[in-house]
Amino acid sequence: MIHESATAVLLLGSNIGDRALLLSGARLLIENEAGTIMFRSGLYETEAWGKTDQPPFLNQALIIQTELSPVLLLKSLLGIETELGRTREVKWGQRTLDIDILYYNSDVIASSDLKIPHPGLADRRFALVPLCELMPDYIHPVLNISNEELLKRCKDTLEVKRLLEI
Repeated sequence: MIHESATAVLLLGSNIGDRALLLSGARLLIENEAGTIMFRSGLYETEAWGKTDQPPFLNQALIIQTELSPVLLLKSLLGIETELGRTREVKWGQRTLDIDILYYNSDVIASSDLKIPHPGLADRRFALVPLCELMPDYIHPVLNISNEELLKRCKDTLEVKRLLEI
């Protein structure tokens, strides 16, 4: 089903394999299968969150324009993760690729399969730092504060380091 055009904000992450190449491959597949990338943040190297005994992640935020509904967008992104070698064995475990939907327009969705805005966003520097590069003034539709304010209030102390473009 075609959905009217929407703006979605995604977060890409990878911490095994050639991380930069995997994110590049993910961007190509997103363009082919999910929507047009309008803006992308720089690349950030971040310590692993949740399960810390693993290699650091490379993260990047994207703003895309999509014709897919939120559910079809999720399905497409899960397919891209699988195509690029993602397996789900350990919660917060290492992975070739992770793609999260942070925002979809200013919609609030709370189903068993999909929660938008991403429920962990306010607690994760690795998501907020690249997000604030792209849209610091955007107001979180549930918490009613800006991304920049979310970052200021975030209690996560893990280092998020911007890399030179690869």
